Amino acid sequence: MDPFRYPIGQFEPIPNPTQTHRDRWTQDILEIPAILRLTVQNLNSEQLLTPYRSKGWTVQQVVHHLADNNMNAYIRFKRALTEDHPTVNSYREHLWAELSDYQIPIESSLFLLESLHCRFAALLRSLGPSSFQKTFTSPTHGSMSLNNATQRYAWHSQHHVAQIASLKKRLGWQ
Repeated sequence: MDPFRYPIGQFEPIPNPTQTHRDRWTQDILEIPAILRLTVQNLNSEQLLTPYRSKGWTVQQVVHHLADNNMNAYIRFKRALTEDHPTVNSYREHLWAELSDYQIPIESSLFLLESLHCRFAALLRSLGPSSFQKTFTSPTHGSMSLNNATQRYAWHSQHHVAQIASLKKRLGWQ
């Protein structure tokens, strides 16, 4: 396993999560935008354009990717809650990372994440245990319950913040 690519390890789902697990993941989701903002707050333009690993995305691309990915995740959740086992869309994240909107300052994505995660956490807090049993089919991950998707979503955000934090540590950026 590449420690630069997976600084917190690969995703390992908890098979039968409890309400305590879900509450923790919801809190993680709520807090990640502030943690991300603190992680990138003092980075200059050159640092933002530095890949977090060889052949990896730049810090700027990672921040914009989080906004794109998390918008998609939120829509997947809402579809699973309102449709019977929908097949959700995938997207070519590596190609999205090359589009021109990934060249703009990261503030728009930081702001988007703050708003989105506030709504996402509110939605998750409103759900009863049976709602987390609802499912969707992902082209990449197959059938997935909202229990699994919640923990994957929380992990994914932490994973990308850890990539930036580990780059900063390796290069001595403060």
